[in-house]
Amino acid sequence: MAPSLFDPLTLRSVQLRNRIGVSPMCQYSALDGYANDWHLVHLGARAIGGAGLIITEATAVQAHGRISPQDLGIWSDSHVEGLERLTRFITNYGAVPGIQLAHAGRKANTSRPWAGGQPNLDTHGTWRIVGPSAVPFKEGHPTPHALSLNEIGEIKLAFRRAAQRAYEARFKLIEVHAAHGYLLHNFYSPLANLRTDAYGGSFENRTRLLIEVVDEIRSVWPDELPLAVRLSCSDWIEGGWTIEDTIALAKRLKQAGVDLIDCSSGGNAANAKVPSGPGYQVPFAEAVRREAKIATAAVGLITEPAQANEIVCSGQADVVLLGREVLRDPYWPLHAERALKTSAGESSTSTSTSSSTILVPPQYARAF
Repeated sequence: MAPSLFDPLTLRSVQLRNRIGVSPMCQYSALDGYANDWHLVHLGARAIGGAGLIITEATAVQAHGRISPQDLGIWSDSHVEGLERLTRFITNYGAVPGIQLAHAGRKANTSRPWAGGQPNLDTHGTWRIVGPSAVPFKEGHPTPHALSLNEIGEIKLAFRRAAQRAYEARFKLIEVHAAHGYLLHNFYSPLANLRTDAYGGSFENRTRLLIEVVDEIRSVWPDELPLAVRLSCSDWIEGGWTIEDTIALAKRLKQAGVDLIDCSSGGNAANAKVPSGPGYQVPFAEAVRREAKIATAAVGLITEPAQANEIVCSGQADVVLLGREVLRDPYWPLHAERALKTSAGESSTSTSTSSSTILVPPQYARAF
């Protein structure tokens, strides 16, 4: 029988209690990269709410690789203690703690969205913006410094050290952020990469850095723990990255030890026209799963329990990652499980019973 949304999923030695994940969403609430009470309550509430996987926001492997100065960081050993506080709570309430390791590349150092989300040009001289080539994201954005081979080596080392710290902080899954116009996406997309050396030009060269980053992480990340990569499966613009490119890359990532492809899209071309709508990125997850023979996560405007369940039941993806919907309702998994049972004609008993995949804390039992 095909699995459903509330069947467990095993990735290497790690079992998710269900196939609902909290997508990494920047909170822009850290100081110098340190996790604080906001992150504990934000992520902890969603663990209590029943998700099987909780992934932190983009967590920078270098200080100048943050999207905003208020992003989480993991470039220092001193970040580990605060992150371990998060993983301990998430684990205690039945979810698997994951961390997204990231470098923002040419889109680094912007103000928070509610402050405009624009480049902090007043600090451009002291905050190094980098990319594969000296090509700005769009007019009005700073021109990035084209990374030298030595600097590329430093970035690979930063990802490896971040993975070591993630293990020390007791995370059980790493996701490499290689999407949305950030550094690793900059390298594999022909829109941002104009290099003529071993990291530019051909498909093999443009994808080289991501493969090498995966190799660096796998060299220190235990074999029994899963590794995921978030990809932008399309640049949504002529001459850009395509789903066919994504499938080819996913096959190589699988060979390199990646277990899950998180299928997103866009972010690398300011003028791209994205046909956004409910589940608009699900076909990417389905194509990668089918053609590359690797587990995938579907993400993007998935809001209804029946919609999420159908994605899993029909084999379009192995995991559904929710963003805005779990911001609106941290207990979406609990409500979804009840809704699906009711629609199937099952008895609407408390989700704290043994028939449920989610154990409601006794403090909240009267509400469910």
